[in-house]
Amino acid sequence: MSTDLTGKAAVVTGSSRGIGRAIALGLAARGASVAVSYLKNEKLADEVVAVIRDKGGTAVALGADLSRPAEVTGLFDRAEAALGPLDIVVANAADVVIKPVVECTEEDYDFLFAANVKSAFFTMREAALRVRDGGRIIATSTGGTKMFFTETALYLGTKGAVEQFVRVLSRELGGRNVTVNALSPGFTDTDLLPDRDRAVAAQLVRRQLASPQVARRSGVRCWPSPSKLSGCSQLVRRSRTAGHSASVIEYQAVSRLRPLTSAAWRKVPS
Repeated sequence: MSTDLTGKAAVVTGSSRGIGRAIALGLAARGASVAVSYLKNEKLADEVVAVIRDKGGTAVALGADLSRPAEVTGLFDRAEAALGPLDIVVANAADVVIKPVVECTEEDYDFLFAANVKSAFFTMREAALRVRDGGRIIATSTGGTKMFFTETALYLGTKGAVEQFVRVLSRELGGRNVTVNALSPGFTDTDLLPDRDRAVAAQLVRRQLASPQVARRSGVRCWPSPSKLSGCSQLVRRSRTAGHSASVIEYQAVSRLRPLTSAAWRKVPS
């Protein structure tokens, strides 16, 4: 499978650190020009851009508060001005609140749904308007939506919403050959992973967390294949049997790039 992205332009939100940073570096390593989007970490975003440029790539750091739709539009305007028409958008920006349900406040709810749901929705909406035909849209979710965890109702609720955006948008963009998929990492060594989950991960995966590089290797598969799979969730975790990191792919809710009309909807089996 070819992974040459020369001539392609990408926006990766939340890419100053963690999984987003790894994906941005992975796309650039394969020839894509990358807009490194950040909220507060301008210095870290500049460091990602410097790494890409030092290796001969093209990148630009762009700050934006993605919970504000006008700033999402502005981010895409600046990305296109710097890099040209867009082919790949990775909606990765997110935050986390770890609390039992009974301790969650309205402020917690509003904060996290703005950071994770509103930002993802309007990023994906803008991507749908901007990416060229045959493009790729990827949203970062979490493997936690398939598991039972305490104190994560708000976080997992936001990621569940993102997965529904993926499923619906994959149908709506199928006629343009644009795929829309979710990347669902397992326990990954980033600063968003709570200490209590690090302890759980140590028991599950031979006392080693997955590196963000695992998601990087999966994220860069967005081009040119799988060209027929859309509306899927790709679960990424560290291999339990191998001595190295590996990705495990579980495709769900597969849409074969066909737009779903209201008439066709009634024919879909439940």
